[in-house]
Amino acid sequence: MRFARSVTGRMAVFATATFLLDTSASSAAGDPAAGQHAFAECAGCHSTTPGENKIGPSLAGVAGRKSGTLAGYSYSSAMKSASITWDDATLDKFLANPVGFVHGTKMFLSVPSSTDRQNVIAYLDTLT
Repeated sequence: MRFARSVTGRMAVFATATFLLDTSASSAAGDPAAGQHAFAECAGCHSTTPGENKIGPSLAGVAGRKSGTLAGYSYSSAMKSASITWDDATLDKFLANPVGFVHGTKMFLSVPSSTDRQNVIAYLDTLT
């Protein structure tokens, strides 16, 4: 009986830790208003209006979208085959080093500041 309780207790701790890690990774810790301000530097290449592509694809509804799938935008073959679902964690990695994360992407500018990335991601999460 002692073994069963011990295993159950460990499983509960593991489940709780997993939930907490999952929750923190799935919601940006940034400030959407500050992210909207920081996004101004991205707006030369990316629109936040659905269906309006520029040099880069529209980022309206990017959260939860699979990489390289927005209709009407001509993605690089690397982005089409990357098979990434954009969430806070993948957006953070991509924005920190686009070429390193998706070798062959058209995007070459990064967002080096972690705070700016978190804020931009929080802003992107508000777009539908």
